[in-house]
Amino acid sequence: MNQEVAIVTGAARGIGYAIGRAMALQGIEVVLAGNMPDLQKQKADELCRMGYRVRAVELDVTSQASVGQMVDEVVHRVGMPTILVNNAGADTIKPFMDTVESEWWSTLDVNLMGAMRCSHAVIPHMQAKQYGRIVNIGSDAGRVGTSGQVVYSAAKAGLIGFSKALAREVVSFGITINTVCPGPTNTPLVDDILAKPHPRLYQALERSIPMKRFAEPDEIVPPVLMFISRTASYLTGQTVSASGGLTMM
Repeated sequence: MNQEVAIVTGAARGIGYAIGRAMALQGIEVVLAGNMPDLQKQKADELCRMGYRVRAVELDVTSQASVGQMVDEVVHRVGMPTILVNNAGADTIKPFMDTVESEWWSTLDVNLMGAMRCSHAVIPHMQAKQYGRIVNIGSDAGRVGTSGQVVYSAAKAGLIGFSKALAREVVSFGITINTVCPGPTNTPLVDDILAKPHPRLYQALERSIPMKRFAEPDEIVPPVLMFISRTASYLTGQTVSASGGLTMM
């Protein structure tokens, strides 16, 4: 079997790093891509010292030029990517009527357009290999809607629709596209936008989860590993929640 090459965006910390690390432990050659180059390099170096094949590449998912440069670097220095995990995301917590249009575009640009840009750049290489696995990291907010996250919910709902429609277009090339929707997860992003500024909201949300706790990043990894597996050849266009029972569909 040819060596797998995976790109994970937003991979310096949190869910993205947990996914990248788990794939590296499976023997996949992993590229940690994102806009925290120093932290990414530190994490990549740590894994390399453990004997795994990991590289850090700087990436701004809101820039088509940056996306293209990242993919070119991966192809020339590592190999043609067979796996793409679109994990990069951003959000703020506030009522919709307190937001302004520039915030709408910023949220859509990272959470939806970023995945579109990366997929558009990577898919031609997967088509050439007649094989590929793309996993988009959505959110339960995109499935049910969340107060205080109206634009984020819209972006993640769009990501789910994008995944399904694109899955139909590329299935004949041996490429599958699926979505994993985490529920509330203890990540630095959630800490910054929820736990610190809104501790009472954090606690209320925690109580509403049947398991009575937020997930840890490693707990979001299993469905991603399922979808990227070569044995998951008959799974495409699917959406799976990892939310401790908060959302059951």
